[in-house]
Amino acid sequence: MQLFDDLEDFGEFEDFVSGDVRDPYTELARLRREEPVQKIEIPGIPGEEGKPIVMVYRYEEAQQLLRDNETFSSAIIIQAFGDVFGKHVMLGMDEPEHGRHRNLVAKAFSQKALSRWEDTLVSAAGNALIDRFADRGHAELTKEFTFPYPTLIIAGLLGLPQEDFAQFQRWSISMLAFTVNPERGREASEALAEYLRPILEARRAEPRDDLISGLAAAEIDGEKLSDEEIFSFLRLLLPAGVETTYRAFGNLLYGLLTHPDQLEAVRIDRSLISQAIEEAVRWEPPLSMITRVATRDTELGGVHIPAGSSVMPVLGSANREERRFADPEEFNIFRPARAHIGFGYGVHVCLGMHLARMEMRVALNLLLDRLPNLRLDPSVGDVYIRGQVFRSPTSLPVVFDVAGT
Repeated sequence: MQLFDDLEDFGEFEDFVSGDVRDPYTELARLRREEPVQKIEIPGIPGEEGKPIVMVYRYEEAQQLLRDNETFSSAIIIQAFGDVFGKHVMLGMDEPEHGRHRNLVAKAFSQKALSRWEDTLVSAAGNALIDRFADRGHAELTKEFTFPYPTLIIAGLLGLPQEDFAQFQRWSISMLAFTVNPERGREASEALAEYLRPILEARRAEPRDDLISGLAAAEIDGEKLSDEEIFSFLRLLLPAGVETTYRAFGNLLYGLLTHPDQLEAVRIDRSLISQAIEEAVRWEPPLSMITRVATRDTELGGVHIPAGSSVMPVLGSANREERRFADPEEFNIFRPARAHIGFGYGVHVCLGMHLARMEMRVALNLLLDRLPNLRLDPSVGDVYIRGQVFRSPTSLPVVFDVAGT
């Protein structure tokens, strides 16, 4: 089994795609007002040569383009990441192919199907991590909880050996870091496929109650999925299921820890957790922009978009649209409920959003139950959310009371 240096890759990846950007929102607010659909040039962005990159900052236009998957295709994802995720990655499919593949796994990610994993897998993973620091009185939650937690759950859903969980984090990061280090990204992609190949063969021979067995048995138009189609889905599931969830939960914790009154309200009334999750994903979506490509000449927000142009809805900007959300820059779990697009929108709306919500709900309950008086460590100075594309806290140093002391 080939190993990868996760910390080195992760740091390079963070710096490359996001940098130490604390506040992109002041400039995004200006752009929403002055140039809500903007043509720019960004070196290295996939797309047709000579065609503009179109950034979309307002909620209305972002929702419009995500709804129209015929005019704004997802095929650019395969152009950008096909070398690492595979040419059959569902994220880069358009209809009707996308719908057929999505339907194969949609049931497994429904709220009803996921509920059976809540105690046996999700709560167990959270408790196992908390056990490591609960008697210490302090922890750094990013490294000790939010980052490893979703990896344990995804690997558990796949039915993989627990001793390999750390390796899956390394593969995930190396594949995401493809834009920084293409060779390592391809190596990680191939290493993951080679690791999964005998497991897939075993599940075809003797199915178990796990997602790999379900994919092995699945059929589209009477034909079973090929190994490569299954590997493409699993390559996507690792970083998608780990990366965005760890960031989303980190942003939720940061929002609550920096607003102690709201944290206390949630501690007292756990029914507020669901709206706290939605507010966190609106306020700081873990992935602030996504990419589509125009299939034909079109217009959006009065701006002409030539066929072949990359079109990027900026979710982090759309979710702070002043005309849709009052005081949008504020983290406020008590704001009136209104739909956001932090999980995307349209046919490609996040397949794992129900899993992510369940993971965050379970984890927050466990942290509040097991870490009395949980609060940011006052001895640690600068704690903040960073990033231009992927956003999450740099660290979450906390202190808490230890039971019995």
